[in-house]
Formats: sequence, structure tokens, C-alpha cells
Amino acid sequence: MELINKNPFNAYDGKIIEKDAVYLSQRELNAIQFKKIKLERLEKIRDIFIFCCYTGYAPIDALSLTSDNLITDSNYFSWIMTARAKTSISSNVPILPPVQEIIDKYKGRQTGLIPRISNQKMNQYLKELALICKINKKLTWYTARHTFATTVTLGNGVRIENVSSMMGHTSILQTQHYAKILDSSVKEDMLKLIKKYNGF
Repeated sequence: MELINKNPFNAYDGKIIEKDAVYLSQRELNAIQFKKIKLERLEKIRDIFIFCCYTGYAPIDALSLTSDNLITDSNYFSWIMTARAKTSISSNVPILPPVQEIIDKYKGRQTGLIPRISNQKMNQYLKELALICKINKKLTWYTARHTFATTVTLGNGVRIENVSSMMGHTSILQTQHYAKILDSSVKEDMLKLIKKYNGF
């Protein structure tokens, strides 16, 4: 509209600074998963958080899941099948034992697979959960998603292509951002290299 003489964005270089994703180690995940909690609201939050750690679903996707999303394939293997709200891409995740336990625990108690809660309340209660479980990290919904990408899947040898598919990403580049390569994976690969050079 020729209202200004110079482009104000000429001095902006547009660089994006990527921060490492916060995720839980297996020890920290176990500390939360197996903690005996007396307060019902914190127990519920813990269950929702663990559900997300073992499925990788984002909040909007996890809270919208119902029994309609559960399927059993021809080999009697159970899956959660849905499409990501953000990308509309299919995101099908096998149901691991901890997830099945949570589904069974809350079956018939609400419309969805897990109890509904606001993002604000979830993050507020997660601070309390971190405190009682002695986790020195900031727990959020997305800590669970990052934990799925790193500790639960990549850290256990699941191929990055499959992790990307389960997380509903449009490309593996997105998964590489979320799923930080673990030191344990680097160590394992380097041990193979060391053995090769030592003549084993």
C-alpha cells in the first residue's frame, strides 16, 4: 500500500533456534508409572500422562479417542487407529500393555478412552506429580510425546520411519526434531564399530 518507505523485515534473518525436547529416561518413566498415589486427581493425571508416554498422542488427539478408535487385526493384535487433528494424517499405534491397563481401568467411566481435563489443569497437576516422584524436569503434555519418540520407541530399536508414522508426522525430518537421538543408541552403534576395528 506504499505507506512505509522501507521493508521493516530487511533486518530480520529468520533463524529458528531449536531447543532439545524434554523427555523422560526409562528410570524416570518407571518412577512415575509405578508410584503409589493416594490423591485421586493426581492418580488420574498420572494415568493420562503415562497413556500419552506409551502412545505418543498429542493432547487434542488423546482426549478425543473413544472405543471406536480401537481395532483388533487378523492376528488379534490391538491398535488405536485415528487421524491427527493437526495434520489429518493417519496415526495408528499398537496398544502396549501399560496402555491396555489404563483403557481397562477407565472403561465405561466416561465417553473417551481416558478422562478429559483442560491443558491448564493438566500442566498444573503435572508439577505436583513431578515433585512427589522426584523428577527434576518440567513435565507437560509434550514431555510425554517426546518420551514416546525417544525412550519408548527409538531407544528400544524401533525404526525412525515407523516412529514417524505412529506420530502422524508428514516427514521424518519432523520426527528427528522430536526424537532426539539417545546416547545409548550412539554407544551401541559405536561398540559395534569398536569391535570391528579390534578384529572381532
